[in-house]
Amino acid sequence: MKTLKKSLAYIGRIVLVALLAYGLGFVVFAATLPHRPSSVPHADAIVTLTGGDARLDTAVRLLERGAAKRLLITGVHPSITKPEIKAIAHGGRKFDCCADLDFAAEDTRENAAEAATWMHQRRFASLILVTANYHMPRSLAEFSAEMPKVRLVAYPVEPEGANWDHWWRNPHTVRLLHAEYAKYLASLVLDRFLPAKAPADRRAS
Repeated sequence: MKTLKKSLAYIGRIVLVALLAYGLGFVVFAATLPHRPSSVPHADAIVTLTGGDARLDTAVRLLERGAAKRLLITGVHPSITKPEIKAIAHGGRKFDCCADLDFAAEDTRENAAEAATWMHQRRFASLILVTANYHMPRSLAEFSAEMPKVRLVAYPVEPEGANWDHWWRNPHTVRLLHAEYAKYLASLVLDRFLPAKAPADRRAS
């Protein structure tokens, strides 16, 4: 009986430490979300992940300002056309010639895989990554795993409707951040134990 109590007490301490570490990690994650650079960065390419008009607007605006040679919009719904996206994102002449759409990706990991193939085909060595601020840590982890030699420049977008400076006061923002934090941890585990394939290997499989 004493041995059982000691074992339960030991397990309880382990669980408590794990919960404390998880909670502290979440607070650090939420408090250190990346901010947009003060100046417009430059790179070979721009990649944006669908999920909000603000992401598209920002990425297209960077392209039109000459921040990169080409733009990839990854995770586009098959029913959406390029002219429709151009109208939504207020694209100009550079959008017509230098914007590509990816319809295959269905999640962040696949976004990174498709972007890696696109980058490899064009021999690009750097990219500006445009997505929501809360989504940026996971996106950077996935893109880094797929493209370890590519220079990544984070260009986060702050979605409307959330108080990012005082996120803990808004239950909706807390739930959003917690869900993303759990996905972020899962992505780190997947990238550790399921290494990404090289673009050529991915296409051959």
